[in-house]
Amino acid sequence: MSGGEVAGILVAVFWAILVSFLAVALARLAQTLRATTKLVADVTDQAVPLLADASTAVRSAQTQIERVDAIASDVQEVTSNASALSTTVASTFGGPLVKVAAFGYGVRRAVSGRREGAPARTDSARTDSARTEPAKAPDRTVIVGRTVPGTRRARRTRGKKD
Repeated sequence: MSGGEVAGILVAVFWAILVSFLAVALARLAQTLRATTKLVADVTDQAVPLLADASTAVRSAQTQIERVDAIASDVQEVTSNASALSTTVASTFGGPLVKVAAFGYGVRRAVSGRREGAPARTDSARTDSARTEPAKAPDRTVIVGRTVPGTRRARRTRGKKD
């Protein structure tokens, strides 16, 4: 055999080995593509029901949001009506009720002063001792429309020392 023939055989063997490696690489690439195709098909099979469920959930949430929006607008309307009613009642009855309460307080005060037998003194009827003594505090205290005897107030201060 000549040198050219040996070189040709070596090149042929080299090409055979190279083609074998390329065939193995292509076979593995085909196997990887098949696995990828199967994975994509499985994901698609699982994703379609999930997307349907998500779509249903979004529609349900939208329906609930519309209901809540309607309720919120109704509550806002009721609030504005209640505010208007409150303003109307306050302006209609507020002034007269305050006047009636003040009148009732004055009447109670006058009646309680007469019941205790404390006649009103004029400056000419006062004695010298009355002028030098400080004015005595009333025996009763008014708390939110009720009259409480002065002895209750004294009980609270008994424990305190001067």
